[in-house]
Amino acid sequence: MPRILYFSLLVFFSLSLKPKVTFAQGEPPAFDTRISDIAHAPRADRIEKDIKKLVSFGTRHTLSDTTSTTRGIGAARRWIKAEFNRISASCGGCLEVYEQRTLVPSENNRRIDTPTVVVNVYAVLRGTKRPNNYVVMSGDIDSRISDPMNRTDDSPGANDNASGMAGVLEAARVLSAYRFENSILLAGLSGEEQGLFGGKALAEKAKEEGWNIIGILNNDMIGNIHGIDGVIDNRTFRIFSEPNFQDANERLLTWRRYYGGEVDGSSRQLARYVHRITKQYMPEMNPMMIYRLDRFGRGGHHKPFNDAGFAGVRIMEAHEQYERQHQDLRTENGIAYGDVIEWVDFDYAAKLTGVNLATLASLAWAPEVVQRVDIGGTVEPAARLEWTPNEKSDVLGYKIYYRLTTESQWTNYVWVSGDKNSHTMTGLVVDNFNFGVAAVSKLGHESLVVFPSVVLRK
Repeated sequence: MPRILYFSLLVFFSLSLKPKVTFAQGEPPAFDTRISDIAHAPRADRIEKDIKKLVSFGTRHTLSDTTSTTRGIGAARRWIKAEFNRISASCGGCLEVYEQRTLVPSENNRRIDTPTVVVNVYAVLRGTKRPNNYVVMSGDIDSRISDPMNRTDDSPGANDNASGMAGVLEAARVLSAYRFENSILLAGLSGEEQGLFGGKALAEKAKEEGWNIIGILNNDMIGNIHGIDGVIDNRTFRIFSEPNFQDANERLLTWRRYYGGEVDGSSRQLARYVHRITKQYMPEMNPMMIYRLDRFGRGGHHKPFNDAGFAGVRIMEAHEQYERQHQDLRTENGIAYGDVIEWVDFDYAAKLTGVNLATLASLAWAPEVVQRVDIGGTVEPAARLEWTPNEKSDVLGYKIYYRLTTESQWTNYVWVSGDKNSHTMTGLVVDNFNFGVAAVSKLGHESLVVFPSVVLRK
């Protein structure tokens, strides 16, 4: 297919997926200028500076030097912590900065040959109303080259994943100027290349301490625009997500079989949310939802959160360049291998950071999701929905989203005022559509959509 036709079709389909808006009396505005400002605030020059600094540590391999002040993962993570603290100092201490240290044994670990302390560094912008609700953005601190056990040779990891880590630091700078109702957690995770150990440790901590994680946006490689397929594209990016029903019991599996929802888990709803917010506040971008956990046969740091039952997606470039991933620095047959900074597009990394920021801000200002959605309509020319509100004080109303079962994005919605917790949609065949309910604040910020989980009987 000619590239011009490819991109024309891509734009057409992305525009066609925007929900049909039917404003009802009392419905709040659908656009918040603050989120637009936040989305376009990331600066490419600051991201470039941070990537160069991370590359300057030579290697950030998980098993590399931890005592040097200039080389190795120890120096890198101490610098990241210092940056979080510096940003916090500029906003009057608005960030809570933490280290999480986890000892990973060498037994039964294919890529850990000596007991290793994996260290995560993260900062929390505490929510003003719901401090135990977290929206998370993560990047990876560590890097690797061809041999995953090579901890000594240079491993710049400019795109994979200094770009994602730099995006997290830039997010901290931008968001520190605002206050949100839900908490925002900005994380640098370690041990990704050796087995997703940093993400697993933080997900376990969240589970043990009862954090309510609304969703995690894992950023892994957000700076390359030159694809191995020959395409150069600084607008398109991918959102990987899975159904996220790993802990499904027999009742839920039976529900999915008879009532649908195989592509409507919480992670898939988060992916749709990122897509919608991007088209709303950054219409120049082309988000692609990919119905996979990650790249074919691979995984990223959102996976441990999915495994723990939390919604999580991976945000990354659309066109990868494999010659610049996990490669020893060398030139063979005229081809330069290696993940070096010369191939990072800082403007593109800033745009994808903006995608994250718009999503984080929207979710951090949004009300809590509804607790449960029930649906009825078997052999009826209608769909009956009931839901259990989690809170009412900040909710102006609800959007009942619906779409054909084969549509990837919600295409229509009905507005229902906040004093109601049920609605019947007549004149449609419930079999042909999927439904979900989102809570909407007085300023128009929406929660994630909740898919029905209980059948209403007549």
